[in-house]
Amino acid sequence: QVQLVESGGGLVQAGGSLRLSCAASGIIFGIRAMGWYRQAPGKQRELVAEITRGGSTTYADSVKDRFTISSDNAKNSVYLQMNSLKPEDAAVYYCSLNRFGAGDIWGQGTQVTVSS
Repeated sequence: QVQLVESGGGLVQAGGSLRLSCAASGIIFGIRAMGWYRQAPGKQRELVAEITRGGSTTYADSVKDRFTISSDNAKNSVYLQMNSLKPEDAAVYYCSLNRFGAGDIWGQGTQVTVSS
């Protein structure tokens, strides 16, 4: 059974940085992309960034030029470097794994808190 394990969340002051990590365990076929979503209280879950197996990236407009997504395909891992954090970035961040012809797999979420 595939599982995603996230780490790296925490409390940071506005303007600070955090790095999130996510590793997938288990035998996985047909990975199209891995990514990060976030959900703040009272809001819908939204895409933060995604990276395909081939290295193409997509970012939400709100995080462009501040966040960088990267991956290690050999380790089925994805990372999110978050710089210049703002209070509005505070949310639970979820790692996702998208496969061709199969449903998404989600991590348990990691809390990011940004103090002003």
